[in-house]
Amino acid sequence: MTSLAKTDIDNVAELHVQEALHHLRVLAEKLYRRNPREWRKGGHVSLEQAMARLFEGGFQRELPELQGRRGTAAVHLAFRDDYGGDRVLAFIWGLATMTLAAYNDRTEYYALDELDPQKLYNAARNYEIAAWKLANARDARGELFLLSNEMGGEGRNLSFEREFGKLIGETDMMARIVAGRTQRTIVRVIQNLATAVFLPI
Repeated sequence: MTSLAKTDIDNVAELHVQEALHHLRVLAEKLYRRNPREWRKGGHVSLEQAMARLFEGGFQRELPELQGRRGTAAVHLAFRDDYGGDRVLAFIWGLATMTLAAYNDRTEYYALDELDPQKLYNAARNYEIAAWKLANARDARGELFLLSNEMGGEGRNLSFEREFGKLIGETDMMARIVAGRTQRTIVRVIQNLATAVFLPI
């Protein structure tokens, strides 16, 4: 009965939201490896323990150190000078809860469920802004809040950029699929990433 209640688009939506959360998990692990001081802020004894706290238990719960912040509000917290908590947690939690909001806070879909292509489009643009902030935002001392891509030294490590590229491309594709299904028009926004503001979900 479950399979009969699903359309092909529902199955695609489920795959896309699962893939989005997978990309965020990969990004979280990469960020913790490059910024071990962050997982230590939470009193964790290992990177694995920090990852478990972030991803196990779902994203409907509240994290006390974020004071109820979700979505882009949590992402902003990761780049504030006065925030003394785990910046990786704030960054990934914000993107994960924003992602789920774009998918109506669900990971399973049925024939009568309807996604909003504008929310998905806005989420893809917000990933772009978040990726730019990750690579460029600096504290009062001029140091990056979080280390990610490596551009100098003996080589270049752009694995963060590639992971964000997959996330953005897949979300844009889902927005186009949903827009085609529902015959709804997406309002496209062009922003300068250096001054861009997060779009509402």
